[in-house]
Amino acid sequence: MIERKLLGQRVREFQVHEFIASSLKNVGYSHTKIIRTPLGEKIMVYASRPGLVVGRKGENIKKLTATLKKKFKFENPEIELQEVENPEVDAQIVAERIASSLERFGTQRFKGIGHKALSDVMSAGARGIEVLISGKVPSARAKTWRFYSGYLKKSGDASISQVKRAFAAANLKSGTIGIRVAIMPQSVKLPDDMSIIEKTAEQKIEEEKKQEEKPAVPEESTTKEEKTHKRQRKKKSIEESEKAESSSEEKRQKRSRKKTSKEEPVEEPRMPEASQTEVKVQETEKLEDKKEEVTEETK
Repeated sequence: MIERKLLGQRVREFQVHEFIASSLKNVGYSHTKIIRTPLGEKIMVYASRPGLVVGRKGENIKKLTATLKKKFKFENPEIELQEVENPEVDAQIVAERIASSLERFGTQRFKGIGHKALSDVMSAGARGIEVLISGKVPSARAKTWRFYSGYLKKSGDASISQVKRAFAAANLKSGTIGIRVAIMPQSVKLPDDMSIIEKTAEQKIEEEKKQEEKPAVPEESTTKEEKTHKRQRKKKSIEESEKAESSSEEKRQKRSRKKTSKEEPVEEPRMPEASQTEVKVQETEKLEDKKEEVTEETK
C-alpha cells in the first residue's frame, strides 16, 4: 500500500510538471517542486522570467490555481515563483529557447541556432554541452544533427546524477523536431579531480610553535629491547672481526712455512762415527783383494 501511494504521488508530480510546462511557454520555465504542508500543497515554479509567469495583475497565476484545483484535485494549492540564478546553464531553458527559435526562423538556420546555444552555455561557465536536433532538418529525410563543445561525461555515476538533461519539441510545417540537451555544469565534482591545499601562514606558525614546545628525546629513553639488540650486534661484529683476523694469521703462517721449506737445502742423513769406520775398513779390504787378483793375473 505504501509503495502504491509513493508511485501515485510521483505520477501526479510528473503530470503537474507536464501541464505547467505546456501552459507556460516562452517564459523560461525550468522545473517545479511540490511541497506538502498541513494547510495544503505548495507548488514552487522555477523560471528565468517570473514576471511573465505572473501576468497582468496576477491573471496567469489565478488561472493556474483554478485549473490545478479542478484537474488534479488539490485542496488549497499555493503557487510560488522562484527566479533561476543562471538560466544559461539550465538544460530545460536552453532546449526551450532552441525550440522557440526553430519555430520562429525555420530549419534553414538550425546550424547557427545550435552553435549560438553552445557559445552561450560555454561562456556562462559550463564544462560541456551536447545538443541533438532530430527530425526533417533541413531536407525531407529525417536526420539527427549533433552539436557539442567542452567535456561531457557519457557513462558512470556522474553522467546519471550530475549531468542536466532536458527535452523539447518544435512544431513546424514539415513536422515535429525533437531537441535534446545535456549540460555538465562547473559545480560537478568528478572522482579524478584533485586540488592541492596550501598551508596558510597561521598554520605554519602554529606547527613551528608545536615543534619548539616538544622536549628533546634523551638517549637513555630507548627501550630495553633496543639496548639488547645493540649489544648483540656489537658482539657479532667483534666475533666476526676476531675470526677474520685469526684466519688471516693462519694464512700468513702457511705462506711463511712454504717459503722456508723451498729456500733451505736438503741435507743428507749423517751416519754415526762407528758405522763410518767400518765402512772404511771394508773399502780398504776390497781394494787389497782387487790388487791381489791383478798380480796373480800378471804372473
